[in-house]
Amino acid sequence: MTSSGGANTVTKIRATDGAVLGTFPTGNLPFAVVFDGSSIWVANSLSNNVNKLDASSGASLGTFPVGNKPLAMAFDGNSIWVANSNDNTVTKLRASDGMNVGTFAVGLSPQGIAFDGSNMWVANGSDSTVTKLRASDGSSLRVFATGSSPFGLAFDGVNIWIANELSNTLTKLRASDGANLGSFPVGSIPAGVAFDGVNIWVTNHFSNTVSKR
Repeated sequence: MTSSGGANTVTKIRATDGAVLGTFPTGNLPFAVVFDGSSIWVANSLSNNVNKLDASSGASLGTFPVGNKPLAMAFDGNSIWVANSNDNTVTKLRASDGMNVGTFAVGLSPQGIAFDGSNMWVANGSDSTVTKLRASDGSSLRVFATGSSPFGLAFDGVNIWIANELSNTLTKLRASDGANLGSFPVGSIPAGVAFDGVNIWVTNHFSNTVSKR
């Protein structure tokens, strides 16, 4: 599914051919979506909540409050993690029923989050850092420097890749210990990052391009 911020909806698109299968209402200004294996979760950045939708039908399964201006989400196998940009926190919700099982402090303006199999990585846009949290209990493990204004993150099975919006670069950190393995140029204002099993893909907002590394 994709979020449609101005329409306050999400659209379901068939992956095989791009056919539109449905459009479903959400909260105010949906910004991020994540799949937990059976349900779609939508972060509504101006409603300060998330919607849980049945992935097959789009039916609403609940609306759950989080922090101020949720911008990103990740699923760790049991819980949905939500980055609350204006609160400098992340919220952990139990995926089965949406119960809030913790709110944890991170850096300034968290706007991206990713799971490495054991830990959550949070991009702190105004700190130019990422925070590594233990997923089991939310404990802060380390904070690592990135480029300027980190936004999207992706895990490639070994490393965390971070898109730095104001540096026009990707930072590569070894997930096990946070060692910086390099900084790589991409397009202008990189934001979204994804791993396809072999390569890293990055959306470049001002370049109207994607970079493949």
